Amino acid sequence: MVSAAQQNNSPKLVKANEDDDHHMASPSPQVAVAICLLKDKRILMGRRLVSIGNSKYSLPSGHLEFGENFEECAIREIKEETGLDIEKIEFLKVTNNLFMDQPKPAHYVVVFVRAVLTDPTQTPINLEPEKCDGWDWYEWDKLPHPLFGPIKKMVTDGFNPFPTIS
Repeated sequence: MVSAAQQNNSPKLVKANEDDDHHMASPSPQVAVAICLLKDKRILMGRRLVSIGNSKYSLPSGHLEFGENFEECAIREIKEETGLDIEKIEFLKVTNNLFMDQPKPAHYVVVFVRAVLTDPTQTPINLEPEKCDGWDWYEWDKLPHPLFGPIKKMVTDGFNPFPTIS
């Protein structure tokens, strides 16, 4: 049995309330997974139609859901956005992205993975036209412009999602 004194000394869990002023002033970082889906010497990209990075080209990506691992998130997001099935999912890198100039500032930790199609004859379908202008395959040295900020920085820094042959 727990005494009243022990109850008073127990740490209390406080749930964040969406309407809480402090929560809105400093939102928690979100975790997303971005997929470098490779086919031959090309990568799948689409033009964003969402508040962060609107009209900029980016990779298929989305929020990590509670209980999901990165591979499960990548498989789900690709399927939801493009209808494609992927395999051979490999971790590439993690980036820390602050979007302070947005109407609602955001902080994203993005896990980048590499994957290939389970069937190379699959064609992407734009299943979320409210979020993306459409999907197409691009050569890494001929990417479309303008690129979404985090992708542009990675390219500028020399990142290359294609495996190196040694």
